[in-house]
Amino acid sequence: MKREERKTSLRCAIYTRVSTENGLEQEFNSLDNQREASEAYIKSQAHEGWKLIRDRYDDGGFSGGSMDRPSLRKLLDDVRARRIDVIVVYKVDRLTRSLADFAKLVELFDEHEVSFISVTQSFNTTTSMGRLTLNMLLSFAQFEREITGERIRDKVAASKKRGIWMGGAVPFGYRVENRALHVVEEQAEFIRVLFRRYLELGSVVRLKAALDQEDVHLPVRTAGTTKKTGGGLISRGHLYHILSNPIYVGRLRHKAQIHEGLHEAIVDEEIWDRVQRRLADQTRTTKAVSQDGDSHSFLVGKLYDDRGNRMTPSFAAKGARRWRYYISQAILKGHKQDAGSVTRVPAEVIERKVSDALTIILASPDLGVPGRAISSVVAMSGLRQKRSNDELCSAVERVIVGAREIEIRLGDTIASAGHDCTVSIPWTRPSPRRRREIIQGEGEPSSPIRPMRVRARTVFVEALRNAHRWLDELTRDSVATIESLAAREGKSERSIRMTLSLAFVAPPIVAAAIDGRLPRGFGVKRLMDLPMAWSAQWTAIGLKAPAQI
Repeated sequence: MKREERKTSLRCAIYTRVSTENGLEQEFNSLDNQREASEAYIKSQAHEGWKLIRDRYDDGGFSGGSMDRPSLRKLLDDVRARRIDVIVVYKVDRLTRSLADFAKLVELFDEHEVSFISVTQSFNTTTSMGRLTLNMLLSFAQFEREITGERIRDKVAASKKRGIWMGGAVPFGYRVENRALHVVEEQAEFIRVLFRRYLELGSVVRLKAALDQEDVHLPVRTAGTTKKTGGGLISRGHLYHILSNPIYVGRLRHKAQIHEGLHEAIVDEEIWDRVQRRLADQTRTTKAVSQDGDSHSFLVGKLYDDRGNRMTPSFAAKGARRWRYYISQAILKGHKQDAGSVTRVPAEVIERKVSDALTIILASPDLGVPGRAISSVVAMSGLRQKRSNDELCSAVERVIVGAREIEIRLGDTIASAGHDCTVSIPWTRPSPRRRREIIQGEGEPSSPIRPMRVRARTVFVEALRNAHRWLDELTRDSVATIESLAAREGKSERSIRMTLSLAFVAPPIVAAAIDGRLPRGFGVKRLMDLPMAWSAQWTAIGLKAPAQI
């Protein structure tokens, strides 16, 4: 008996929406009107067991073209939790104006046995005719939304062409009054200083560093009535935006076009032109470097991992040094589970392997060497004739990188010359772990990694020298502080403190480090910030103290 009562009692939820916030402050607004009509409809169906639930689902100021609405998300969560049996709206377009989104909603409602009712439009979604009627209504609603959007975009374009400010985020240096931009002189002077200092320093990077060193913050301003913005450090992206924004020279940008504006300019035309020329020169230089780095990537578009994902060229940079890589698209798209056994490979390594194999084939088309022996022949024959990237690129159709071999699929021209269409080269991918730092003694015999060890020893000796010099300065000069040392040396305070800790390292440990008697991996960082007691330092680095200590 109770089971039948649950079936006949239907829990009803009312969803209301309005696209703009205008009028929502009124005592009786559009949302109230929609809810009142929906409540009356539910009461008229009381004989069918309809009961209104207490939760409200009201979205004020949200477009029907998007599903990203807080109350709609809450409504759908309750549908999935099976807390709702009937959804009531004033009109269909209150729920959504997108036909595609509506199809997804109907599918969700059907899955959870939820009915959908429109107060002013009579239809039943459980019948084919009701679905047809609903789809027609949604099609016209979507058409209306798209036409309205086109009309608004055309109006904005025409107004900006005439130099009229059409709203949006108010640029720093201006305020809006009567729908027009007016200069705020205090902020405008800040903008002019940025333009002048950029010309003096020559780059945004140096300008950003200078502003940070001087602890320059954006002036605080009030947007609207209460919201305050600014007050923080200026990011590099913000500097680029300010220096390239035509609003400051009295113009308006609309997409790719620049129009003369009706507002007053903040920056002189001559300074603006000089800044834009310098920015353009720096952009061209950056692009040239990037293109030069990518020009060697002759495997672009032809390199794949062993699960069929294309590998895209990328690079890492530190100062003037650049390292090129090929990275699997599965990783770049965040689908790590779909990536092959090799997800990232140094470009120089894979390109050298492939070019060596192709060099043998191109140099002697009738060589007749089996695919798996090509890498050995390259090593023995000395046939390393330099080939152009275009020539190498045209010789290969696809390269597949696996865990233990590289598979090269030759182009039609090379394959028709008598070679196999596929060549496999055994290889071992480079370890992703960097070789650890080793401090090398002066008398240690030379080895392939000696230059790296010598550099590590030089770094340690230099850091030790700085530690004792700074410690002596701090103990002798009452004015000297870690803060003043950091400012003078151009380092962080933490870097100064960590380096100073080397001055308290036990002499036997220092001697062992300089002589190269410490185990592999004991670089300068491993010896920083050790305990003050010498006996405890050996334990801290995981070594046994000599008998005499």
